[in-house]
Amino acid sequence: MNQPYNQFDKISKIVTEFPKASDLFKSYRIDFCCGGNRPLIEAIKEKNLNVEEILTKLNTLYHESKQINEADIDYNKASNKELIAHIVNKHHRFLNEELPLLSPYVTKVMRVHGQSHPHLVRLHKLFFDLKTELEQHTWKEETVDFKLILEHEQNPTAENRNKLNKIVDELEGDHNSAGNILKELREITNDFTPPVEACGTYRLVYQRLESLEADTFQHIHLENNILFNRVIERD
Repeated sequence: MNQPYNQFDKISKIVTEFPKASDLFKSYRIDFCCGGNRPLIEAIKEKNLNVEEILTKLNTLYHESKQINEADIDYNKASNKELIAHIVNKHHRFLNEELPLLSPYVTKVMRVHGQSHPHLVRLHKLFFDLKTELEQHTWKEETVDFKLILEHEQNPTAENRNKLNKIVDELEGDHNSAGNILKELREITNDFTPPVEACGTYRLVYQRLESLEADTFQHIHLENNILFNRVIERD
């Protein structure tokens, strides 16, 4: 297996190229913010950590993340069951992993820089509103809504059709709400462009928010424009 990162790569370079590395570094108390401008090996030695262990976990995490990101299907040929499985395994999984991991960084940036950058207070509120919405939304899809879609496919009754139309209206309303929050996040962050003087964590938050936006918009597109169009009658 190709090893994209080695002990001589700078910590800041690793996190910039692969933001999820920050979660691994945090678990080992490796400073990627103020102490990020140095080779990884220096931090490993300073903490008396095992070089091979850190590099193996780092590169494994990279390949696992890449595999998930590249996982794709032919949306036009996939069945509803296959498309739902793709949404759950790729997009829901991304949210389930990323939202709780990103949360402490958003809070830290607000606490440290919020006084001099007041928009970070608004960013904090928007992010946690979005987190709550998406967590509840994906849970409901997996436990109720997707099951009804597949049930209606096998048993297309008038009752199921009416339920499905109502559910799709609700889900699209949720999507609009999430989309509006993401649009405001992009606006108040100047298209996720951190200030010149921003520290590593500040930059990391902006980078991961932009990735969250990209994945969520793709997620919404698959549901609104492909899955839902298959299962309900549009006016």
